[in-house]
Amino acid sequence: MSSPTAPEPRAPKPVLIFDDPLDQQSSDDTDRGWGERPADGGGDSAADLKRFLDEKPPHHL
Repeated sequence: MSSPTAPEPRAPKPVLIFDDPLDQQSSDDTDRGWGERPADGGGDSAADLKRFLDEKPPHHL
């Protein structure tokens, strides 16, 4: 006859967190990533034209 063995330890159950998610800052709450470009020369007109040509929609030929 086989001897009874101890039950295997179970994985812990996931914990439910009832915090308000709106209390935490999200990436949208900051100004990072909202179209800023690195400063590459002080904003001269050639850089402005390059940015305009890079960002214009394809239907604006």
